[in-house]
Amino acid sequence: MRTPTRTLLLTMMALAALASVPCVDAGTTYAATHVDDHAGTTTAVTHWQIQSSDKAQQDGATISTAGFATKDWYPVSGRATVMAGLLENGVYKDDVFYSDNLRAVQVPDASGSLFVNPWWYRTEFTLADGAGEGHTLLRTNGLIASADVWVNGHQVADHVDVAGAYPVHEFDVTRWVHAGSNVLALRVHPGDPRRSLSIGWVDWNPTPPDNNMGPWRGVDIARTGPVQLRFPEVTPALSLPDLAHAALTVKVQARNLDTVARDATIAGTVAGVSLRRTIHLAPGQAQTVAFTPKTDPGLDLSHPKIWWPLGMGEHPLYSLQMTAAVDGKESDRVDTTFGVRSVSSRLTKQGYRQFLVNGKPVLIRGGGWAPDMFLRDDPARMEAEFSYVRNLGLNTIRSEGKLESQRFYELADRDGIMVLAGWECCDKWESAAKTGGAPWDAADMKTAEASMASEARLLRNHPSVIGFLIGSDNVPPPAIAKMYVDTLHAEDWSTPIVAAAAEQGTAETGPSGMKMAGPYAWIPPSYWYADKLGGAFGFDSEVSAGADIPRLEDVTRMLSPQEQEALWKYPQLRQYHASADWSTFARITPFDIALAKRYGAPKSLADYVAKAQLDNYDNTRAQFEAFNAHMDAVNPSTGVIYWMLNNAWPSLHWHLYDYFMNPAGAYFGAKKANEPVHIQYAYDTRAVVLVNHTLTDEHGLQAVVWVRNLDGSVRYTKGVSDIDLTGNRTRQLITLPQVSGLSRTYFVELELASADGTPVSRNVYWLSTEEDRLDWAHSNWYLTPLTQYADLTALQSLPTATSEVSATMRHEGADDVVTVTLTVPASSKTVALFQHVSIRRSAGGDLVLPVLWSDNDVTLWPGESITLTARYDGQGPAAPVVELEGWNAPSRSFPVVAGSRAEAPQGKTH
Repeated sequence: MRTPTRTLLLTMMALAALASVPCVDAGTTYAATHVDDHAGTTTAVTHWQIQSSDKAQQDGATISTAGFATKDWYPVSGRATVMAGLLENGVYKDDVFYSDNLRAVQVPDASGSLFVNPWWYRTEFTLADGAGEGHTLLRTNGLIASADVWVNGHQVADHVDVAGAYPVHEFDVTRWVHAGSNVLALRVHPGDPRRSLSIGWVDWNPTPPDNNMGPWRGVDIARTGPVQLRFPEVTPALSLPDLAHAALTVKVQARNLDTVARDATIAGTVAGVSLRRTIHLAPGQAQTVAFTPKTDPGLDLSHPKIWWPLGMGEHPLYSLQMTAAVDGKESDRVDTTFGVRSVSSRLTKQGYRQFLVNGKPVLIRGGGWAPDMFLRDDPARMEAEFSYVRNLGLNTIRSEGKLESQRFYELADRDGIMVLAGWECCDKWESAAKTGGAPWDAADMKTAEASMASEARLLRNHPSVIGFLIGSDNVPPPAIAKMYVDTLHAEDWSTPIVAAAAEQGTAETGPSGMKMAGPYAWIPPSYWYADKLGGAFGFDSEVSAGADIPRLEDVTRMLSPQEQEALWKYPQLRQYHASADWSTFARITPFDIALAKRYGAPKSLADYVAKAQLDNYDNTRAQFEAFNAHMDAVNPSTGVIYWMLNNAWPSLHWHLYDYFMNPAGAYFGAKKANEPVHIQYAYDTRAVVLVNHTLTDEHGLQAVVWVRNLDGSVRYTKGVSDIDLTGNRTRQLITLPQVSGLSRTYFVELELASADGTPVSRNVYWLSTEEDRLDWAHSNWYLTPLTQYADLTALQSLPTATSEVSATMRHEGADDVVTVTLTVPASSKTVALFQHVSIRRSAGGDLVLPVLWSDNDVTLWPGESITLTARYDGQGPAAPVVELEGWNAPSRSFPVVAGSRAEAPQGKTH
C-alpha cells in the first residue's frame, strides 16, 4: 500500500470557489448544554457553532463572551471536523463522494482558502446554582491540529499546549465559570499531516480538504469535589496454563484540586471485591493509590471468568467502580470495565511474531481499519461494522493510526475482536525515521509523548487490545522509540510492544517479527501458498491482491457514466476512486489484465463486475486459507492482516466490505475461509485440509470430495468418515490425485459434516488445468508478475441454470430473519454458479443493509439444495423481496412470506 520511497505525497487539493453557498438554517442556535452538577459526572459537548476566522475576525475574549452574535455561523455536532460540519449544513450541493466531486468541491469562499486559516468553535453550557462549591474541569480529547481555548472571555490554554490528534488535556476552569450560562470557544488551527502529529490518509483515498481540522474526539466538561479521581486501571495476572487464578492490581490517581490539604477516602468495588483506603493529599498533590492481593487478598480471584478472542471462547467483562470522599461527602467517582486474560508474544524459529492469548497460540486473522474520511461520529455504523467483522469470522482489527475513541474498544471487548493499535506511516509520525524527513523538535516530542500516554490510558484496560506498534513502515529513531517504550511502561502497559509493522527492530523492543512484503495489487490465488514474499508464513501485517470491485449497484452510485465506461474498457486509465491521485494504485491495470486473461475480456460493465466478484471471492478466500493451512507448519503462519477491512470512502481498492456496507465477493470469500471449522483445498499440494479455529476437539466428522468437469460430470469422488480434528489445529485429509480427462476449467467441491450429518462446511473451487505461473524474479514491492494465466474462460459458455427458491421471514428479538432455500432441480442441465441472494425493500427497491448472511455466492449442481439465512434490523420492510442472480442463472425476485413457500416468477437473464 506504500510508494517505494515511502514518501508522503499528499497535498491539499485546490479549492475552486465557483459560487457562494449559504449556510442551511443560518442563525440556528441550540439550547445551552446543561452540565450535571453531581460530583463525578462528565458531560460531553454535543454541539457547536463554527465559523472561519476569515469571517469571524474578533478575538477570543470577544467571541467567548455571552451575547456574542453568531447569526451566520454553522451549527454542528459535538465531534464534527470543519468539513464534517459543513456537510451537516448542506454547504455542498452534490454528494462529495460521487465521481470526482471532491476534487472540485465548491466552497463559499472566493479566495479558495477556506481551510488555510483557523476556525472558531463556540458553544454555551449552563452550571447549577451550587457550581461554586466544586470544581469544573474542561477536557479536550484530541484536536486537529491544535487550538487556543477560551472560557467566558479568559484564555485558558494556547495552541502550543493543546496540540495533536490524540493527547487528552484537562484544565481546571473553576475560577472562570459561574452558575448559569457560560461560553466555551476554541480557535482551531489547521493542520497538515506532513507537519503536525495529526491524521493522514497515505494512499488510501484523497486528502480531506480540511485535513480533518477540529475537535474530532470531542470535548467534555466534568464536575468534581476537592479530590479528583483519574486513570482507573486493572491489570490481571492470570495463572498459566491452568487459568485457575487471576491476581488483580487496581490503581487510580487521586488529585487534590484545592489550595489546602485534604484527607480522602478512596473506596470501590472490583469483581465483587470491596476496596478502601484513606490518604492525605497536600495542596495540588496527585497520588496513585494501588490495591494488590498483598494489601487486599480478595483480589486474588479463584476460577475467574476468562476473556477469549472470537471463536475461542466467551468474552466476559468485569467492572470497577471507585469513589473519593472528603469530609464524608462524595467528591468524585470513576469506573471502567476490564477482562481477565493473558496476552504475550514470542518469535518463531524463523523470527516471526506469534501471539498467545491465555497461553494458547492464536492465528491472527484480521483487516486494516479505516474510519470515515471526515471522521464523522456514527455509533450505529460502527456497531454495524463490528457485526460484519463477527460475521466474517475475523478475530482482529489493525489500526494504523486513525486510533478510535472509547466506543470502538468497548465493542471489540464485547465481541472478542482483538485490536492491534499503532502509529501510522508516511507523514509527520514517521518523518523523523526517513531520509530527508523533517526532524522533530521539542514541541513534537512533547506532543508525541502526550499522545502515547493518553492512548495507553485509553487502551490498557481493554482486553481486546493485544499490542501496540510504535512504528508502521519504519521503526522510530532511537530517541523516539525509547520515549514511546518508557511512556508505555510508565503507564503500566502489559501487552507486547512491537517495533513496527515492517521487518525492523529497536533496542527497546527487539525485532518486530513482522513482514510487510506486499503484495498490494493483483496476484493469483496460488501466490499465497508460496514460501516467498507475501506467502503464508510468518506474520504479514498488511497484504492483499488489491482491487476489490463493489457490486454493480454500488459501482453505478459512486462512478459517473464516463468513469463506469473507463472501468471496463480502458484499464490503463486512472480511477479517482481507486486510490489517491498520485498513487501507483490509482490504476487497477494488473487486476483488469488478469480478469480479461483468466475469465475473458469483459463485454459490458455488468459483465466486468460479475467477473470481478468471482475473482475477488477466489483470491480473498485463498489468502486466508493459505494462512490457515500453514498455521502449524514447520515454517508457520502466525498472522495476516487483509489490506484493508473497510474504506474511508467509496473505493475500488482494499476492502472486505465497501463503504455502502453491501457485502460482495471479497466479503463472502473471506467469510468462507474464516469458518470456525472449515474444509479447504490447497493450491500448492492439491491437499484437502481441515482447519479448527476453536479450542474444542471435533470427533466423528465426515467429508466428501468431488472433482467435476465443466459439464458437471464427476471425474473423482472420495468420502472419509470418523475424522478427529484437534482444536486450534489443522489436519491434512487427503491429497487429490492427478485426474485424467478433466476439462480445461473444472471444479472441486468439498463438504464437511458432523457425525450426525449436520453440515459444518461446504466449499467450491473453479480451477484450470492451465495454471497461473508467477515470475518471482521480477517481483516488486507491490506485485509479482505472471508469465501465464489460468484459463477459466470456459465459464462463459455455461448453459443457463435453473433454481427453485423459497423464502420465509420470522422475528427474533429486535431482528428480522429471512430464510432462503435454493434448490437446483435434478432435471437442470448445468451447475448454478455463484448465486448471489439479496434482500430488497420491495421489487426493484433499495437493498436492506446492513445484513448478516450465513453464506452467499454459492454454487450448486443439479439435485443439490442449500438454506441460507439473513439477519437485519427489525425496523426493516414489512414485506421484503428476495432477489437471486447468478453467473449463469436468471435474475429473479421472490416475495418473502411468513412460513410458506414463495412462488418462483419468471425473470430475465442479465
